[in-house]
Amino acid sequence: MIMYEEFFEMTHTPFVRNVPVEQLYQSPKLDEALGRLRYAAEKQLFAVLTSDPGCGKSTLIRRFAMTLPKDRYILLYLSDSKLTPRWFYKGLLDQLGLEAGFYRGDAKRMLLKEIEIIRGVQHKKLVCILDEAHLLGKETIEEFRFLLNYRFDSESPLALILSGQSELWDQKLRKPAYAAIRQRIDISCVLHHLDRAETEKYIRAHLSYAECRQEIFTDGAVEEIYKQSCGIPRMINRFCEKSLMYAYQQRKRLIDDHMVKYVSEHENIIVM
Repeated sequence: MIMYEEFFEMTHTPFVRNVPVEQLYQSPKLDEALGRLRYAAEKQLFAVLTSDPGCGKSTLIRRFAMTLPKDRYILLYLSDSKLTPRWFYKGLLDQLGLEAGFYRGDAKRMLLKEIEIIRGVQHKKLVCILDEAHLLGKETIEEFRFLLNYRFDSESPLALILSGQSELWDQKLRKPAYAAIRQRIDISCVLHHLDRAETEKYIRAHLSYAECRQEIFTDGAVEEIYKQSCGIPRMINRFCEKSLMYAYQQRKRLIDDHMVKYVSEHENIIVM
């Protein structure tokens, strides 16, 4: 069965989630955020990464993880909306190959002891990423403050990165109840929507990955995709993918703004 990839003479599917990280378009904003996360890892700081859904947090984390030299860093990653303090420590210890004690205090002491070994014997730095942090409860977020209160607050035992949707700041960290933890945040990274020029570069980068050698999207189509997607990478993918499928079905080699509008009206694509 011939699909649109063959119709447009592509060797890879362009607008999917599993595009290799090194092939993805990296906007100046993404590049800046990546630099800030690297700095947080190097200096063992507390960082918060936020964005609206679909704006590239997962992509940034994947790229960030790839840049950390394995001979210098150990990366721990947790993503659990129901994470409690006890399971937070257990999750980290599990990834370090240790069995956590039942009590939170015991697990915390075990983790700090292991960090001492990692830092003092292995000469490595620990980086912990907590994804979907906007779903975490106050007790768990408060526990990070106690963890970072290390050696009488003179240094941090690890780099801690909270990654979540914009509501992590808007509905939690900005509130007075979170003042103590907010004051400990060293770096804040916000991923914004792509602008018109970045949207076009994003589309071209994905078509380049697919090894597509022909012009497919007109300027009008790119403009319409930008308007319809609000510059959200996940939605740009959706509009491009649906437009390519529709163009293939209609045997059209060029996608214009009218085709993008048709896709938007008939595919029930909800942006926000």
